[in-house]
Amino acid sequence: MNCRLRTVAAIVPLMLAACASTPEASPERDREAKQFVSQPGSSTLYVYRTDGNHRSDDSLLWINGRLIGATLPLTFFKVDLDPDRQNLSSFGVDNGVLALETRPGEAYFIHLQVIAGHSRFETVAPEQARLELPDCCGLLEN
Repeated sequence: MNCRLRTVAAIVPLMLAACASTPEASPERDREAKQFVSQPGSSTLYVYRTDGNHRSDDSLLWINGRLIGATLPLTFFKVDLDPDRQNLSSFGVDNGVLALETRPGEAYFIHLQVIAGHSRFETVAPEQARLELPDCCGLLEN
């Protein structure tokens, strides 16, 4: 086994173990995130899962190659980013992928479904997401 492959083989289990315990945010941070306020110079992505009514797998969420954390049913991430082209991916049994162009001061809502290890991203209208997200999901730290 070459050196690079051994390094990857050693790091991947550590990353997976670290992500399996993505902590929940405090109630204050959860309430603040559900105000849906975006910063003027950045884009805000909300990635959320409503798939809590059946057994569902966790999935690692990556944005622009940066590990955000493990998604879980009935949770969400709020991530502020530089406005630009955003590449979301999730890693379970398969890799779900979504490319999205974002603008400063705007919020974008992405619904992630993970069923039997298969990940699927879907953009959601802000009005719909602002109705769904507060009652369904708790904020995870990233």
